[in-house]
Amino acid sequence: MQYYPAKITLHKKIAPDIFIMEVATPAQERKPGQFYMLKGWNNEMPLMRPVSIFKNTETYLTFLYKAVGVGTKYLSKIKKGSAISLLGPLGNGFPCEELHGKVALIGGGVGIPPMLETAKKLSQQGASVDLYLGYKKEIFCHKEFIEYCDNIFIASELGDEGYKGFITALVQYEKYNAVLTCGPEVMMTKIREICIAKNIPVWLSMEKRMACGIGACLVCSCETTTGIKRCCKDGPVFNGVDLV
Repeated sequence: MQYYPAKITLHKKIAPDIFIMEVATPAQERKPGQFYMLKGWNNEMPLMRPVSIFKNTETYLTFLYKAVGVGTKYLSKIKKGSAISLLGPLGNGFPCEELHGKVALIGGGVGIPPMLETAKKLSQQGASVDLYLGYKKEIFCHKEFIEYCDNIFIASELGDEGYKGFITALVQYEKYNAVLTCGPEVMMTKIREICIAKNIPVWLSMEKRMACGIGACLVCSCETTTGIKRCCKDGPVFNGVDLV
């Protein structure tokens, strides 16, 4: 697998430190929950940055990311019309084909992006989807989900919209045949514990630092019941019962 160039057709800031980048790409088979490694520089930095797929069509990809470190801050300054290098799609994605009935999607902060294509896929299969979005303060991109979800619940720790507190407090876990989540590890750990205690199938999309994206460097290793796994190659999505 090799990097290939893609032209940036849209790049804008939508909330404090939150950016949307759309790039023109050839058609590829992409699964909800997969990600790409992005590179928008030459020799300034040696490593790429992993970013989840937000929107996917046959002609373009959209990434939603937060500028928090050196790499993503550099990425946020790249202008529309410039070229960026992509490697992907990578990872295994959510097991949407296995799911049915009523499904809860729980996204927190920068864990929200992979939930859009997941909600779209599940709704197309006839599943009933409830979406739970947790924010630190500013609300963003929740309207993108409306056509794919039966209900949308919002929580903000410091903001004025939605429930004031953690999104995990709003979830009525017993209602669901399965729970899929992506976000801060502390949030996903709590969701996993609750779901396992209630015997509800749960899948987590793990967020780890990645250097290569293809399983060669072992930077993103995580512990499972069957040994150490690579988050980029064996994940990022794991069944909750498999994680330690």
